[in-house]
Amino acid sequence: MASILSVSGSPSHTSRTTRLLRHLDDRLRLQGHDVTPLEVRTLPPQALLGADLRHPAITAAAALFEQADGVVIGTPVYKAAYSGLLKSLLDLLPQYALTGKTVLPLATGGSTAHVLAIDYALRPVLSSMGASHIVPGWFTLDKDLAVGDDGTLTVAPAAATALEQVTDHFSSALGGRTTVLAPTG
Repeated sequence: MASILSVSGSPSHTSRTTRLLRHLDDRLRLQGHDVTPLEVRTLPPQALLGADLRHPAITAAAALFEQADGVVIGTPVYKAAYSGLLKSLLDLLPQYALTGKTVLPLATGGSTAHVLAIDYALRPVLSSMGASHIVPGWFTLDKDLAVGDDGTLTVAPAAATALEQVTDHFSSALGGRTTVLAPTG
């Protein structure tokens, strides 16, 4: 199956965006894909903000993009756009880092007023980076993502169904199955 890089552009260590991505990563793994998570917030801030292209963490992140068949990009929406943290990483990647990649853009936010951020802010950047196929993305309202005291994510039923559909479409675009295999063990 495909090798997928799942990138969280959230600066928060308690991020619903990151938890949502890890939830979807599990679905993609059950569909037979190899998924590697990347949380941009764990990269050295000095390297990101200082545009240190030679920093080992930045070169390692660029290599993850290069090795992936598909990329899931998740971001919270701030001020009607994707996060500045995500932008910092994307700016350091080679111009055509997404060439030949299938990309699934996802966003979370507090208001439906930001739903177009995927299409008008994020999609043009992904396209300019050479993505061969950007599948329809999805915006999830913060109110549809509940985090329990144990850190477990619960997704509201309607949002969960929509997210399963976009995830399955992404899997299919990568040549994978859209059925979930039963966990073993």
